[in-house]
Amino acid sequence: MSRYREPPPKSSPYITAEGAARLRAEYEQLWRVRRPEVVRALSAAAAEGDRSENAEYIYRKKELREIDRRVHYLQLRLPELKVVDAVPSDPERVYFGAWLQVHDDHGDEKRYRIVGADEIDPERGYISIDSPLARALLKRRAGEVVKLMLPGGEAEVELAAVSYGPP
Repeated sequence: MSRYREPPPKSSPYITAEGAARLRAEYEQLWRVRRPEVVRALSAAAAEGDRSENAEYIYRKKELREIDRRVHYLQLRLPELKVVDAVPSDPERVYFGAWLQVHDDHGDEKRYRIVGADEIDPERGYISIDSPLARALLKRRAGEVVKLMLPGGEAEVELAAVSYGPP
């Protein structure tokens, strides 16, 4: 038995304009502000002497690694993203960037927005276009009832409303 595991499928390269701006701002903040601060602190901690027992030095190295990992990810991800900021030709159907009002099989009403994988925010109701719910609702119209397989089992939802402006 080998330890090899297939890499996860690549997420969709789509992103909203505000999501792309947020990622660019995060990259600039990490690269131009945060990283130089951490490097200065790391240099100061290294100058204190014995590095093997220097908690500040160890912490700053770890922090620098995390910043560099995120910067590297953003450097690779930003060029491949496709910004979607136009309303589709048929705004009655669900496409990327749509705001949805959904009634689940318990009668609860929920609001979602279909966004790219880099913008997911459950508190704001932002779901990935790659999620099972978004995939099931793509190209549907308001009033349609959709059966879908979720990680918790089969569910049925009714698409109550679709819009492309802020709620």
